[in-house]
Amino acid sequence: AANQLIQLKLADMQTEISLALQGCYRAGQLMDAGQIAPELISLIKRNSCGKSLAIARQARDMLGGNGISDEYPVMRHMVNLEVVNTYEGTHDIHALILGRTQTDIPAF
Repeated sequence: AANQLIQLKLADMQTEISLALQGCYRAGQLMDAGQIAPELISLIKRNSCGKSLAIARQARDMLGGNGISDEYPVMRHMVNLEVVNTYEGTHDIHALILGRTQTDIPAF
């Protein structure tokens, strides 16, 4: 982590994680209050899952060849996130939900 490029990547990762967590936290508050719009859930899920996968991929890349070995858990987390993107609803499905809200035209 003494390398400046690694520090930059870590700072970017922390920023994206913090922003996603705040979005999830706020969505949870709205859900508890019964005030959340369904498309907001799609927006949060689409963003959070996509960012998580991108961060895991970046972490794998930062480790070089070790990133794909079973010596480090990064690859396992990345594969788990690929599965989450599938069972939470694909990126594209959530995009269609958001598009329907924006245009009032259903595309599915």
